[in-house]
Amino acid sequence: MRRSTLYTLILVFLFSFSYAQKPKTPSSSRIYESVQKLNFLGSVMYVAAHPDDENTRLIAYMSNHVKARTAYLSLTRGDGGQNLIGPEIRELLGVIRTQELLAARRVDGGEQLFTRANDFGYSKHPDETLEIWNKDQVLSDVVLAIRKFKPDIIINRFDHRTPGTTHGHHTSSAMLSMEAFDLANDHSAYPTQLKNTELWKPQRLFFNTNWWFYGSREKFEEADKSNMISFDIGTYYPLKGLSNNELASLASSQHLCQGFGRLAQRGTEQEYVEFLKGAPLTDKENIFDGIDTSWNRVKGGKAIGDILLKIEDEFNFVNPSEHIPQLIEAYKRLQNIEDEHWKTQKTKELKAIIEMCAGLYLEASAETNWATQNETINLNIEVLNRSRSPITLVSLNNASDLNISKNIALKSNTKYNFKEVIKIKSGAQPTTPYWLSDKGTLGMYKVADKSLIGLPETPRTYTIDFNLLIENTPITFTKNIIQRYSKPDKGELYRPFEIIPEASARITEKVVIFENDKQRDITVVVKAGRNELEGHVEISHPNNWAIYPKRQKVFIKNKGEEQTLIFTVVPPKNQDEGYIHPIVHINGKNYTKELIEIGYEHIPFQTVLLPSESKIVRLDIQKKGENIAYIQGAGDVVPESLQQIGYQVRIVKPEEIDAETLSRFDALVVGIRAYNTIENLKFKQQLLFDFVAKGGNMIVQYNTSHRVTVNDLAPYDLKLSRDRVTDEHADVRFLNPEHPVLNYPNKITPKDFEGWTQERGLYFPNEWSDKFTPILSMNDKNETPKDGSLLVAKHGKGYYIYTGLSFFREFPAGVSGAYRLFANMLSIGKEDLKQEVRLND
Repeated sequence: MRRSTLYTLILVFLFSFSYAQKPKTPSSSRIYESVQKLNFLGSVMYVAAHPDDENTRLIAYMSNHVKARTAYLSLTRGDGGQNLIGPEIRELLGVIRTQELLAARRVDGGEQLFTRANDFGYSKHPDETLEIWNKDQVLSDVVLAIRKFKPDIIINRFDHRTPGTTHGHHTSSAMLSMEAFDLANDHSAYPTQLKNTELWKPQRLFFNTNWWFYGSREKFEEADKSNMISFDIGTYYPLKGLSNNELASLASSQHLCQGFGRLAQRGTEQEYVEFLKGAPLTDKENIFDGIDTSWNRVKGGKAIGDILLKIEDEFNFVNPSEHIPQLIEAYKRLQNIEDEHWKTQKTKELKAIIEMCAGLYLEASAETNWATQNETINLNIEVLNRSRSPITLVSLNNASDLNISKNIALKSNTKYNFKEVIKIKSGAQPTTPYWLSDKGTLGMYKVADKSLIGLPETPRTYTIDFNLLIENTPITFTKNIIQRYSKPDKGELYRPFEIIPEASARITEKVVIFENDKQRDITVVVKAGRNELEGHVEISHPNNWAIYPKRQKVFIKNKGEEQTLIFTVVPPKNQDEGYIHPIVHINGKNYTKELIEIGYEHIPFQTVLLPSESKIVRLDIQKKGENIAYIQGAGDVVPESLQQIGYQVRIVKPEEIDAETLSRFDALVVGIRAYNTIENLKFKQQLLFDFVAKGGNMIVQYNTSHRVTVNDLAPYDLKLSRDRVTDEHADVRFLNPEHPVLNYPNKITPKDFEGWTQERGLYFPNEWSDKFTPILSMNDKNETPKDGSLLVAKHGKGYYIYTGLSFFREFPAGVSGAYRLFANMLSIGKEDLKQEVRLND
């Protein structure tokens, strides 16, 4: 599930990392490029809807060629998509995609911003999108982003003039950007924002058009481009040893959970933007035409610019520290300018350049990667000056209890280590993504602290201030506390320092299915955030369910250890469902959250706290057939879900597929997007069809119509489309109500399609052989019926079934009808099956 790519390895060498990873080791060329950006006072904001919507070619070009401060405003965090690298979906997928966006920005040089909009899944029209999102709140967030970032130029990824032709989120992002362009400078628009920010008037708004929006390359070639600007985004950067489009490919390849790992691109390539509104352009070669991007832009800036431009012109690549006295002089002058926006931004950039030129290494490493309230933590602090400039470590302090005077002159290339201690405050809040702290709605995240809106991550509260004197000028560098450690098989590793609760608990199964009224045991795992944890655990549950024992003691001696408790759940006699919640009682405090850790090599380690709950479902379900082979695709929990209702499921790898292996199974299920992601399946396809012909059932779950790795997806003609039904409440009509798949062994009724989540299904076939029987018809509002969601074909003695229904979403949500229908699909043709064959352990 964890994967390391060539792109990741390249980035380890070329680029700096976030707080959770290896600190910067910048080269002279990197410092020089930072000086060039320091001398450009202009900014660009790119606006779209999701992670992976951003045009990394244009972001990289604006940041690295134009040298503009560049940000990507993604309205959502991509929570509604699929995950190609693991089982995380919804909120946890949004956490991963947030980090992948930040990884991409570390490559292309941009910054990352968000709104509170929740990616609720595919939307076909902006009217639906803006109703579910709460248009006013998202528009408010876009206005806030403009007022805080202060872009001169805004570039929309999508066309605001074409509602209904693409994803509703896409068009909505452009429509909101168009509105916000004017509102950001309007006193009457969201006036409460002006307590902490100020009005801003962007100069121009563009649409990042290309041939795709015109339908073909030929049509785009013929289009009137008099209102467009073009850029050669294939420009080569000798200081990087990379072209802009190579850099952009590396950035895009950070979106691994979406399968965006790609080959690097090189050579001349044109990118187009269409002028929409703002100050007209007179120079079509310069997107910043008429905007002063020099230091003359700010009052008192000329003197600063004279110093910094001289450094740029005479930069010493062999010994960048030579420039520290001039940089310090510019820093002192910068503190006196009146423009708070540019003073804040350029001070941040200038301090980073001074730090790099001096070869400063400043680190505060904790003995552990997490702690709880009132806990005392040992720190190892390392300070190193790798220049010959006079630098003194005056003191160390943090926001709580550390304030230590040092007054040590830092000798060149001499390492100084200090052992210090901090105590975590009694009211310290646990570290978790801020947008997940409170329960939101289908379309919006709830953020109580308005100052956090738009930030990509929760700011770290535990930091260390390194107070230095450089050239007799006081400068403070603030560093997040991290944990630096090593593993024999990994080498040096870094993790963020987190605050966690003293106790957390999880039920190991997020959905507990009862196929009858027999009691079942569930497992509760309690994790200690501190030593000597003692208390008891009980389970909150619906009144018509029973759980015993009512409470169990918990005692965990060591921090980080877990204790497993077994509770027995007794379901009601009839079909029913509800939720259970573990509650850990410690010294009069109740803990009800689960600590979730996400670890992938391409992003920093993530710690997430979410309410701990599991759905319990008493099903009225029958089934035939017992032994199921499962070929994993892009990642889902379908195998575990089938095991919950009594099937014996074995994961079969493509290389294990042969006639003898398949003969042991009653049915074969192919995971989502398996034919998009597993190249070797094309060599096994005939064996799978032969399995069906001999009496087996084969169920293929959805694949995208793009990048299918086999020529024949089914034993008969079958063509995938982009048809989908996004309304999870859409009416489901039975085309063949007498078909066995709707009647045996469970009678499927419209009630079985109640409670579905996010969508009915996606990428339905729209053409198929008459060998297939379409079972269901459904459609979104104002659309034609879609009949390809469930297709069944007899093939030899068995059945081939293709379904675009989103079982991979419904099973984790415990949707009863989804389980019953899937059981029928597995059972079709098995009326007389005797359960004689069993899987080997």
